[in-house]
Amino acid sequence: MAHPMPQPFEIAGTIQLADIDRQNHVNNTVYLRWVQEVATAHWEAAAPSDARDAIGWVVLRHEIDYKIPACLGDEIVLRTWVGQATRITFERFTEIRRLSSGGQKSEAGGQTLLASARTIWVPINPDTGKPIRVPPEVRARFST
Repeated sequence: MAHPMPQPFEIAGTIQLADIDRQNHVNNTVYLRWVQEVATAHWEAAAPSDARDAIGWVVLRHEIDYKIPACLGDEIVLRTWVGQATRITFERFTEIRRLSSGGQKSEAGGQTLLASARTIWVPINPDTGKPIRVPPEVRARFST
């Protein structure tokens, strides 16, 4: 998934037993939860308070590409940024990376890409649930 990458927002974590499925790696639904969690954390950290109160978000589309399984105890970084933002949709990219340790082969920066995602979000009025337009100043704050 090739795309421009502005300043990403990141949160870190460690894979817990509840994240593991019968194949002994992180379950697909957990990746989806992480995409949601890092997007929400980014919005809460970077959006003006009036925008946080006036704009809710729903997902129109998720695409996830799985590269390498994540396993119990792995330390991970969830990294996200917004691509194109129009008045009615926000394209958001997410990378899930393992912090490499010991003799593990890794990419530059000591991290290994586990999965990448592209999500299309639609802004809504939190009271009515209907789509709304995002003000230009909010789009400019997040978009590439």
